[in-house]
Amino acid sequence: MLVNITSKQMEITPAIRSHIEDRLNKLNKWQVNLINPHIVLTKEPQGFLADATIGIPNNTLVASAKHEDMYAAINELLTKLERQLNKVQHKGEARRADHSVKDSNFDIEV
Repeated sequence: MLVNITSKQMEITPAIRSHIEDRLNKLNKWQVNLINPHIVLTKEPQGFLADATIGIPNNTLVASAKHEDMYAAINELLTKLERQLNKVQHKGEARRADHSVKDSNFDIEV
């Protein structure tokens, strides 16, 4: 999988790249094609900001995380992406039933 990693105010080392790719591989357990994953790492005075945009079939995952430690920001970012992917995958199961209890014809005898 080709991962697009962009940085602002810092250098992308092989260790950072491998950490991001390892964490992205955990998203493969959902068996979804990740389309053009793009990660942006930014160094700010207060810490590090990690942003991600990942296309999946019929949807797009977008997340952002900020932390004092860059690796913690990456972990938090990918945890958010995993949560979004879980929500998208199970959306069909979470839909309400086709009919409601109010529409049912119950005969109540008093």
